[in-house]
Amino acid sequence: MQRRIRAVALAAVAMLAGAGVTACGGGSSSASGDKTITYWATNQSTSLDADKKILQPEIDKFTQQTGVKVQLEVIPSADLLNRILAATTSGKGPDVLNIGNTWSASLQATGAFVAWDKELLAKVGGESRFLPAALKSTGATGKDPASLPLYTSSYELFYNKKLFKAANITSPPKTWSEFVADAHKLTKDTNSDGKTDQWGLGLQGASSSFAAHFAFILGTQHGAKVFDGHTPKFDDTGMVDGIDQWLSWIGKDGIVNPSDAEMTDKVALLQNFASGKAGMILAQSSTGKTLGQYKMTTADYGVAPVPAQDPAVAGGKDIGSFVGGINVAVFKNTGNLDGSTQFVKFLTSAKEQVYLNKTYGTLPSVTDAKDPAFDTPTLAVARQTLDSRAVPLPQIAEESQFETLVGQAMSSFAAQTATGKQPGKARIKSEMTAADQKLEAGN
Repeated sequence: MQRRIRAVALAAVAMLAGAGVTACGGGSSSASGDKTITYWATNQSTSLDADKKILQPEIDKFTQQTGVKVQLEVIPSADLLNRILAATTSGKGPDVLNIGNTWSASLQATGAFVAWDKELLAKVGGESRFLPAALKSTGATGKDPASLPLYTSSYELFYNKKLFKAANITSPPKTWSEFVADAHKLTKDTNSDGKTDQWGLGLQGASSSFAAHFAFILGTQHGAKVFDGHTPKFDDTGMVDGIDQWLSWIGKDGIVNPSDAEMTDKVALLQNFASGKAGMILAQSSTGKTLGQYKMTTADYGVAPVPAQDPAVAGGKDIGSFVGGINVAVFKNTGNLDGSTQFVKFLTSAKEQVYLNKTYGTLPSVTDAKDPAFDTPTLAVARQTLDSRAVPLPQIAEESQFETLVGQAMSSFAAQTATGKQPGKARIKSEMTAADQKLEAGN
């Protein structure tokens, strides 16, 4: 049974990685007694070099404190899962690495990661130091965590205050009906050339991960249950309704630039928002920090919780996000478990959590990291959402297949919708049934 679960997990991760397995370019595990460990960090800022400049001075502090050297490699987000999969299958990888928290259970099932039992958790301050919401996305329910929370975030609604004022919109929308109505007011031809050049909503329509995130959020609001145990329910009526709602923003509602259906690049999304080409975007809380690079401040943009269904759907949950974030994990094949544990302790220490999360615009994952920087409007909304309107994505090995199968289908639907051919609910259900069958056949 365990072998089957591991095979399912590897298939799930391979499917999400998409392009297939590539060789590890990073390190092999540090040899026993070697003070050097390797660390794969996720690309959190605008470039790999920027991340290196942020992380290397902190790593140098750790080395000075402990004598443990750390070989840093920053991995592009698009390559991260391929690299992790190669490491889990080859047995050759880093000692410590970052993972997307939604992959926790899928990667845990490969058996490649150290389990954070009570004894090991005690070495980093114990379970009680970590935010309860963040701990829910660290591995399968009932098992010791396979990773620990490092950066925490949630989805939010960002809106352009200047455009809102010009459209006589006095407050951000609280419901999706208000959202669409406001977006219509923001969608206009500003230079009278007969073409719409300002849109109510900017969207990464070709980003399968973004699409899958909103399939989960909107589907859950509509009462969908993504899995029944380990059985996929992607063709659930609530999921179909949620996907249809998302597509309607591009199609029937006409509040999204059709070209956004081809957009994968978040940089382009933020440029459009900063330049006034889109009045609203739905993005994770770290976006608030990034907007500063486009010379936008909270005087220029506002943040609000992701809207709710109106009226509430019977059986639906009023959520605005899943529990988002980045976790840190240790490979079982590390030759320096003590040094790796010390490094995780350093990364999750209160002082380091303040520095890293301030820098990246995310929320600390530990309760003792305090700083006024975390009281910004953006992070206040994130904290509110995580406290009361966020649930983790299913913590099972098959979760990653949900992200890729549903996300890719939605991106394809978005491209069709942009041409004026929005798929109906029957077509969406058919495609989701096929996705269910593909997952079950693969298992």
